[in-house]
Amino acid sequence: MNGRVTLAHGSGGLATARLVREVFVETFADPELDRLEDQARIVLPEGQPVFTTDAFVVDPVFFPGGDIGRLAVCGTVNDLAVGGARPLYLGCAFILEEGLALADLRRIAESMKRAADEAGVRLVTGDTKVVPRGAADRVFITTSGVGVAPPGLDLGAHRLRPGDRILVSGPLGDHGAAVVDARGELGLEHDIVSDCQPLADLVEALVSQVPVHALRDPTRGGLAAVLNEWAQASGLDLTVEEAAVPVRNAVRGLCELLGLDPLYLACEGRVVAAVPSAAADAALALLRRHPRGREAARIGEVNGAGGTVVLETPFGGRRLLDLPVGEPLPRIC
Repeated sequence: MNGRVTLAHGSGGLATARLVREVFVETFADPELDRLEDQARIVLPEGQPVFTTDAFVVDPVFFPGGDIGRLAVCGTVNDLAVGGARPLYLGCAFILEEGLALADLRRIAESMKRAADEAGVRLVTGDTKVVPRGAADRVFITTSGVGVAPPGLDLGAHRLRPGDRILVSGPLGDHGAAVVDARGELGLEHDIVSDCQPLADLVEALVSQVPVHALRDPTRGGLAAVLNEWAQASGLDLTVEEAAVPVRNAVRGLCELLGLDPLYLACEGRVVAAVPSAAADAALALLRRHPRGREAARIGEVNGAGGTVVLETPFGGRRLLDLPVGEPLPRIC
């Protein structure tokens, strides 16, 4: 191996075998992966199996607080977690561009292993393809995850009820702002770090101790996308108090400079929860006791029929918080 990914690494021959063993098998160190079969044999505990899949094309692949490897693990784990599932197994497929530095690929694989250990999941199967230089951008990752949810647990938007309170587990927009800043196009000096982190332990603590009607993680489209999807799925109006939404000063400043709204920026380590009014204080206190939810806040409530999202401004005004149109920040995740 000459320090760079070559087309030979995608040939299925000796170079492929060396790449898989020296980068992925040695790094992920899982007995099921060691078998190098075309499938993984997994054992699921009692409960409802839950499955998800996602793709990651973030640019740049390394950013403050994470990289595409950590993002792939956390994003997939969190999609399982907000469905009430305990994540167990991951599979990943890599699309590698010819010329990618093998040192960068190893760094990404090692980051994935650390994130998987942090989340308590096993990386048990995968695939690698190589495309010619210019046909991709360094590395893309597709990740699938399997978990198990308690029988009967449902955290979908159809369970929203009038009077529910809306909570977020921490400041919004950190991931989107960190990736934009890492591109270096603005020449700014900001101390913005992605919130990329696994949330299964936080979600498990929450749903096991308080009633929760709905959960989502605000990735692409941010909080605004989650709330609009909830409103449309439930047919209910949602109201958000803008001043109550936690946003770091550095993120807010970057958004003001670029003409962006932090409510539309992606997060990769936050959860949005809707809980009954009577349980709101207990849920907020529980989130704040958890290391991944210390800056949680109550930001709004669910109202009657309507299917819209209304933002109450600090100046006493009200405006619709619509779904984002287009993608103001492409390749954030």
